[in-house]
Amino acid sequence: MLGSKNIKWVYALSIIFILINAICTYNEFYYFNLVPAVILIILLALFSLDKLILCVVFLTPLAVNLQNIEGGLGLSLPSEPIIFGIMLLFILKQVHKNTLDIKVLKHPITIAILINLVWISITCITSELPIVSLKFLVSRLWFVIVFYFIGTQLFKNYSNIKRFSWLYMISFTLIIFYTLYNHYLLDFAEKPANYVMSPFYNDHTIYGAILAMFFPVILFFTVNKKYGASIKFTAGILLLIFIIALILSYTRAAWLSLALAIAVYLLLLIRIKFNVLLITFLVISSVLYIYQTEITMKLEKNTQDSAQDFNKHIESISNISTDASNLERLNRWNSAFGMFKERPIFGWGPGTYSFEYAPFQHAEDKTIISTNNGDAGNAHSEYIGPLSESGLLGALTFIAIIICVLSSGFRLYYTLTDYETKKLVLVTLLGFFTYVVHGAINDFLDTDKASVPFWGFIAIIVAIDIYHNNKTEEAKTKNNL
Repeated sequence: MLGSKNIKWVYALSIIFILINAICTYNEFYYFNLVPAVILIILLALFSLDKLILCVVFLTPLAVNLQNIEGGLGLSLPSEPIIFGIMLLFILKQVHKNTLDIKVLKHPITIAILINLVWISITCITSELPIVSLKFLVSRLWFVIVFYFIGTQLFKNYSNIKRFSWLYMISFTLIIFYTLYNHYLLDFAEKPANYVMSPFYNDHTIYGAILAMFFPVILFFTVNKKYGASIKFTAGILLLIFIIALILSYTRAAWLSLALAIAVYLLLLIRIKFNVLLITFLVISSVLYIYQTEITMKLEKNTQDSAQDFNKHIESISNISTDASNLERLNRWNSAFGMFKERPIFGWGPGTYSFEYAPFQHAEDKTIISTNNGDAGNAHSEYIGPLSESGLLGALTFIAIIICVLSSGFRLYYTLTDYETKKLVLVTLLGFFTYVVHGAINDFLDTDKASVPFWGFIAIIVAIDIYHNNKTEEAKTKNNL
């Protein structure tokens, strides 16, 4: 009898929805069609949050970014509204009852992330544009909360680590097909490669960054001896697709980041300690800084612009004489350093660079793609940008996150005994490292496209460190979310 009554309610509500929707459609109001999707999202959020987060991972590559919403805010639909809703639900749950694992809160990576967020919050108060900075902070929070804090709990279930990567890669493969088809219509020319992935990805640089991040992960599924022929075959097909996409993306930073990732892999094989690498990097950076004038003079002799020929395109990486893309980056960096010198402690405020850098451009630095209004984007660096927006501590606290992640990844790779977990840490670390390299010349963490894998990869490393560090296979597959 109870089941019969429930079915009657389903029929009644369905008929009411159809009637209301028909009236709305007749009056050209189409948004009511979204009601079932909204209800489904709410139900998943309340009763199956892990599935909703994985659904967002799949939707992220397919999301379309709406630029210049009120106050200069961009919004990626449909992913970011869902992520924002998950964040609010998480905060409400924590207010009611703190469920966050204390081991996650005590992890060095978490501490570094919290310090960075606290400093960003402080510089929002001192910001030149407080509303813009507040929006930046909220945007950073919804990525960190959902894909790092909730992500660590999601990855208690070992299988979700692999689901996370597969869902993003499969969805992203659809974007690759879309991009290659558009590129084919334009004879695979080099110039159109900059925009053929639009509107899903703004340009080829972020598209190439994602290709590089997941390239090591695909290799993991292709060569892992524990997987069956069907998984290896599927991963092999994806690997071939990604290789073609990487070549035709004409993204120099992606190629460079993968080359450096291979170098890191070789260092891991010979078990070089991370502390040694960090000290070596600091020494080399100091030497480069001391001899920057001589190095600049040497680089200015390179006049090879970006080109369709692979070798010439690689050679153009160091062209700071005629390559407009490279020269514009130097213009943005010089502007950021100028902003930093004027406000070295608190900076101009998170997210304010694109609104404030125009007066700091020098005539000799401007290029054919510069604008007098300074409305052509951000600082093109995850490290220099925070320097101008949140001062010295803004840059140092973000770099501290990077160092903690790399240090933890190196330690895990050296200490883990389980073959699959060890290799999973390796490819996650290498994928993360490719973005560390990208961060020197680009900044994409204000977008869902890069933030989802970036914070997700960090959560994977932390979850393995806490929950799957030399655990048994049975413990790894247990769902604790």
